[in-house]
Amino acid sequence: MDADRRTLLRSLAAAALVVGVSMLGAIPIARGLVQRLRPPGALGEKEFLAACIKCGQCVQVCPVEAIVLADAWDGFGLGAPYVDARAQACDFSCDAVQCILACPSGALSHALNAKEQVRMGFARLDRPDLCLARLGQGFKGVAREVGLHRYSEVDRWNPIPIAKHPYDLPLCDLCVRECPIEGAIRLDPLGDDPLDPRRTPVVTDRCVGCGMCEMICPTEPAAIVIDLPKEAKA
Repeated sequence: MDADRRTLLRSLAAAALVVGVSMLGAIPIARGLVQRLRPPGALGEKEFLAACIKCGQCVQVCPVEAIVLADAWDGFGLGAPYVDARAQACDFSCDAVQCILACPSGALSHALNAKEQVRMGFARLDRPDLCLARLGQGFKGVAREVGLHRYSEVDRWNPIPIAKHPYDLPLCDLCVRECPIEGAIRLDPLGDDPLDPRRTPVVTDRCVGCGMCEMICPTEPAAIVIDLPKEAKA
């Protein structure tokens, strides 16, 4: 009977451990500790996590390898695709937004049709004190040591490392220069003095939140970042 009792207690302890570990998966989501920038066309966060089958098809077709799969820290979001814009922005200049076409479950949807309407997030000037344009400063050298980008003047079809594309700019305008969506971001004067070189990035409603501005920003940390859409934070 003692042996049976020990076996029962071990079984109960093992079951409690499994249930406890499983419940931990809810913590990152319940507390909002994990908020991810999802690939283009993602449904609202709850609908996305319910629809995504974690197949990795979107990861395989991304031309710049921007999409990665979440690890255990994401709890119920384990295995779901997301984009770390600072490490590698979404290449919104890719043809037909291939990740949406590859998604078999509808978690990524082309329902909104126009590429400009498939919004991932929205850019925001987070550190104006670091922005080189606001300081009236130029930029020379390579913007980042990480990240791939398809420079149309170099090769429209094949991305190259940002580290292999140096700049020599009298005034830093990298966020505007490399944005794939025309009119999504611009530089406006800081004042009325025409001789004042300082400019400030202004994000318009054409921004799709691809993260190119955050990835290419040469300051550390990035002066401009991507905020998630409101429905993704709910």
